[in-house]
Amino acid sequence: MDDPKLARLLEHPAIWRGRSSARLEVLPSGFAALDAALPGGGWPRSGLIEILIPRFGSGELSLLLPALATLTRGASARWCVWVAPPFMPFAPALVAQGIALDRVAVVGGERPLWAFEQVLGSGACEAALAWARKPAPRDIRRLQLAAERGRTLGVLFRPRSAARETSAAALRLCVAAVGNGAEVTLLKGRGARGVVRLPSFGS
Repeated sequence: MDDPKLARLLEHPAIWRGRSSARLEVLPSGFAALDAALPGGGWPRSGLIEILIPRFGSGELSLLLPALATLTRGASARWCVWVAPPFMPFAPALVAQGIALDRVAVVGGERPLWAFEQVLGSGACEAALAWARKPAPRDIRRLQLAAERGRTLGVLFRPRSAARETSAAALRLCVAAVGNGAEVTLLKGRGARGVVRLPSFGS
């Protein structure tokens, strides 16, 4: 390519270049079948993902616990922040899953989406999680940009009914319980399509 400025621009991870795109920086999910279906082979290391669930508190954290354990136990781990969780995290259960509690913080307040945006863009966090029922499309866009700016993995849990809506999130998944496991439908992502069964999935 003759234009060096254009070449540098095209190296940005937010620019999609089809099959010639640069490999995404990812984090293994802890589920081999899911990694095989996710773009790059794992969760994006930064950016916003949406996980759509039947109801809050239905075991959605099980999908993230292996990755959160890896992030919180890194040599120079930043924070893992939970914004307005529907239930207070149960510390002994997190420790049992390998999560370092000294890297976990819980944030409440009356403006959870505002707090989530600040956390995502701060640059102080490895990951940030939030729960929201009806965020506006412009809010999703702001959260995606903040996650990219802060190089943070942002996870927004929303009701499954939001699957019909458009979203600026980099990745969207819908999770449904199936027996003792779960069925994960990949709704949006660079090349992420299909359904993944996870036979062993905690609640």
